[in-house]
Amino acid sequence: MFNKKPAAGAATQIDSLIGKGTKVEGNVFFSGGLRVDGEICGKVIGETSPATLVLSEHGVVNGHVEVTYLVANGSINGPVRATEFLELQPKGRIEGDVEYCMIEIQQGAVIEGRLLRLISESTHKQDRAEAEKPDEAPAA
Repeated sequence: MFNKKPAAGAATQIDSLIGKGTKVEGNVFFSGGLRVDGEICGKVIGETSPATLVLSEHGVVNGHVEVTYLVANGSINGPVRATEFLELQPKGRIEGDVEYCMIEIQQGAVIEGRLLRLISESTHKQDRAEAEKPDEAPAA
């Protein structure tokens, strides 16, 4: 929460902006970073990895979202798939099922749907390494 840095690998530059008061009807395919302050009625798909979607508190997406990294402080009405990291900020709201690898939900955020954790290759390797660690005997 303090001294926040972007998730490792996330696009730190916003390449495209859909401004407040702008409404897009149709699917949006992007690469790099996309910030939405307006409204999208359609799918939002990150075509390359990493693809970062930043949804401001004024932003609304009515449709499926599939990206590598998602930072949401607005509303999403539809299923979400964040293949690496999802950050739901205090005014963030998702109405739909959420698939994620890592997730951070701040106080005040709402998810109305099912949560399904995705297993990435790096997560699988980490889980396997932890499982292979020998159990330590409790100290006397």
